[in-house]
Amino acid sequence: MDVTTSPVSSRDARTGEVRELPVREAAPAALHDVADRAAAAAPDLAAWPRARRAELLIALADALDADRDALVAEADRETALGPTRLGGELTRTAYQLRTFARVVLDGGYLEATIDHAGDTPMGPRPDLRRMLVPLGPVAVYAASNFPFAFSVLGGDTASALAAGNPVVVKAHPGHPATSERVARLAERAIAAVGAPAGTFALVHGFDAGVALVSHPAIRAAGFTGSLTGGRALADAAAARPAPIPFYGELSSINPVLVTPSAARDKADEYGAGLAGSVLQGGGQFCTKPGLVLVPSGADGDRVVEAFGRAIGAAPALPALTAGMAHAYEQGLTARADDAVLRAQGEPADAGSTRPALLEVDAAALTAQLVEECFGPLAVVVRYTDETEAVAVVGHVEGSLTASILTGGADDADLPAARAALAARAGRVLYDGYPTGVAVTWAQHHGGPWPSTNTLHTSVGATAIRRFLRPLAWQQAPEHALPPELRDGAGLVPVRVDGELVLPTA
Repeated sequence: MDVTTSPVSSRDARTGEVRELPVREAAPAALHDVADRAAAAAPDLAAWPRARRAELLIALADALDADRDALVAEADRETALGPTRLGGELTRTAYQLRTFARVVLDGGYLEATIDHAGDTPMGPRPDLRRMLVPLGPVAVYAASNFPFAFSVLGGDTASALAAGNPVVVKAHPGHPATSERVARLAERAIAAVGAPAGTFALVHGFDAGVALVSHPAIRAAGFTGSLTGGRALADAAAARPAPIPFYGELSSINPVLVTPSAARDKADEYGAGLAGSVLQGGGQFCTKPGLVLVPSGADGDRVVEAFGRAIGAAPALPALTAGMAHAYEQGLTARADDAVLRAQGEPADAGSTRPALLEVDAAALTAQLVEECFGPLAVVVRYTDETEAVAVVGHVEGSLTASILTGGADDADLPAARAALAARAGRVLYDGYPTGVAVTWAQHHGGPWPSTNTLHTSVGATAIRRFLRPLAWQQAPEHALPPELRDGAGLVPVRVDGELVLPTA
C-alpha cells in the first residue's frame, strides 16, 4: 500500500483503547492493482467446474471453524457483542458458505434451458440454449452490525464466489482487525485450493470504498448499511459510463401488528417478546421491530405495560461505534418531541445506548416516528379500529419484514391491515419476531424501497442470482457449449423444449 495513506486503527469497544494495525488504507494505485487482478482472475474462475467452486467454499468454511476462538475474541474486542452472540454468528457464516456449496452442486440456479431447432407457427426456430453465467468482479461492502455474517466472508461474498466471481471486499471501520484476520485465513484457503490469484482481496478506507464502485473492472456491488451511504454508492454505480447493478440493504423499520385477539389473550407474552427482539444485539439488527401497532383499550394497555417493563429494566447497551451511539441519542431525542416516553432503560455511558419505548396515538403519528432509528428504540402506535390501523400502515415505507401477532390459528382480525403490511414487506411473519434470518432456500431478505433497492435477497440460496447474467447460445457446436447445456448431459435440471428434465445422477 502507498505509505502516504492513513494507517488503519482498531478500537476496543469496551475500553476505548486504540491500536494501530500493520495495514494502511488503499491508495488509488493499490486499489487499481487489486481491481485489475480481480479482472484478470475472472475468466479462469468462471471456467472452473462447479465442483471446484464448491470445494473452495467448503475450504473457507473449514478455515473459519479452525480459527474460531481467535476470531470470536477479536470480534468481541472490537464490537462488544459478546462471545455467545459472535460464536453463533460465526457458525452461521460457515454454514452460509457450505450452503452455497450445495447450491452450486445442485445447479438449479443456472436456469439451464434448451430449445432445439424445429418448426413453429412462427416459422423455423434455431437451436437456442441459455443459462446464467458469472458477471465478473464483485465489490462487497461489509456491514457494521454483523462482523462475520455480513462482512468479509459473509453472504454477499459467499454468493458472489459461488456464482464464479472474484470478490473485492471493502472492510468496515468498526471491526478492521477482525476483517484482517478473516481475510488472511481466506487468502490461505483460496491459495490452497488453487484458485486464481486475484480471486479475493480486502481493502480499507472511505476513499477506497467510494472509488471501488466506480472502477471499470467491477461488474456488481453488494452493500449492507445506512440509507445515506447506500444511496451515494448506488448513484455512483448508476453514473458510471457503463452502469453496474448495485444491491443495497439500506433502511427498515419492520412494523409489527398486534391484533385485538393477541392483546386480549397474550399481552404479557407478546409485550416481553417484543422487548427482547428490540434489545437483541443492542437494537442494531436490520430486522429490529421499530414500530408496533397496538389496539387502544385495556387489553392493549397490558401489552404496552409488559413491553415497557422489560425495556425499563434493560441495561445500557454497547453501540457498535461511538458515532452510532451519538446518532442514536440524537434520533431518540428528536422522536421524543413527537411522542410520550413510555419507558427508558438504565443511563448510558459514552459509546453506549439507553433502551427506550415511545408511545403515540395513531392520529398524532408523525413522519419522523416511522423512520428507522438504529438502536434499542421502538415506537408503539395505538389504533382504535381497522381503518386507523390501515392508515398507520399507509405511512410506513418499505421494510424487510412485517410481523403479525395473533391470538391463535383462528385469529382473522384486521384482514385489510394484514394485506397492507404484506404490500410493504419482503417477509411476513406470524406469531414471531423478525430478529432472526434463516439461511435457507426459501428465505427472502429484501423488500420494497428503502429496505432494499432491488427485488433480490441478500440471504438464502437465491442471493446467488444477483451476481449472474443470462447468456444464450444459438446454433452453437457442442464443444462451444457449457457442459450443462449439452444434449443428454444430465448434470443439472434443464428445461428441454419446454419440459423440465431432472439430472440423471
